[in-house]
Amino acid sequence: MTRTVVESKTKTAVLGFDEPFCVIGERINPTGRKKLAAELEAGDFSTVEKDALAQVMAGATVLDINAGVVYNSNPNPNETEPPLMRKIVELVQGLVDVPLCIDSSVPGALEAGLEAAEGRPLLNSVTGEEERLELVLPLVKKFNVPVVAISNDDTGISEDPDVRFAVAKTIVERAADYGIPAHDIVVDPLVMPIGAMATAGQQVFALVRRLREELGVNTTCGASNISFGLPNRHGINNAFLPMAMGAGMTSAIMNPVALPVTQKKIAEKKEAVAAAGIILPEGMDDETFVQMFGLGSTKPRPGKEMEAIRAANLLTNNDPHGGEWIKFNKAPEEAGAAGAAGGRRGGGRRRRA
Repeated sequence: MTRTVVESKTKTAVLGFDEPFCVIGERINPTGRKKLAAELEAGDFSTVEKDALAQVMAGATVLDINAGVVYNSNPNPNETEPPLMRKIVELVQGLVDVPLCIDSSVPGALEAGLEAAEGRPLLNSVTGEEERLELVLPLVKKFNVPVVAISNDDTGISEDPDVRFAVAKTIVERAADYGIPAHDIVVDPLVMPIGAMATAGQQVFALVRRLREELGVNTTCGASNISFGLPNRHGINNAFLPMAMGAGMTSAIMNPVALPVTQKKIAEKKEAVAAAGIILPEGMDDETFVQMFGLGSTKPRPGKEMEAIRAANLLTNNDPHGGEWIKFNKAPEEAGAAGAAGGRRGGGRRRRA
């Protein structure tokens, strides 16, 4: 049975067909987050710290680290991204003890992250593009780490699932030439938006089955891609993830956190409540208010997608005796808290073969 092992200094996460679904937290990524990008350029890592802790609390078993900021002061990522990647990796693994996923399109940043990471991180990513294969696969071999393989090549992203499978097969074969085993390849078959391609869900389920049965590899995806551009994205994601798990997908890069209700939304709701003539008890705090009116919470907490994943783990017998499901429902705020508490700074880095 294929098992992909990812490690921090103290914890191990295993991707496998008979293992609980691996949630790779995606929030430490400045892409599309102007505020975070500005903070990182200014040397402010407060949001990174909050996102790391919140994702582990919500149940992430691996954290993706992306330092892809285009600095206003220096637009050359080959110069700016490697030291920033090293800094973020060191910071995050000093806060939490889950394994990391080093994520960059800049080879120098990948190497910097690998050098700084303790344990055995996941590398994100390699594609079927010839130049990328030649740059990334030697790093995978040198540091003895697993790698995410994205199913596009020099011709781009194909809408034909057979082509995407062929690209994945090529990557697995090229990796074997470097002595990298198939169990260290985690294929991203590329999830298309269902709003743009009606068969996107069916395609990815079929692809995942083929990847499992014919190549024997674990799989991942950017889970929220499936619902892009559509209303009630969480509803679609909640259905997609268990279905993908049922097809054999073993991990996803996603946001495990339901973000807090904003002060603006609270103020708008309070105005609506007052306009309806509803009198609230004096001194009611915001948390009580938002829960009373079904707005969510003022604090980060596990998202609905995490509920769907944990239920699917239970139904596929990857949650022995329902222990994780019971814990999740008894004390959702404490689920994953042990992971956030265990990290600490310092210590040597494990040698890799």
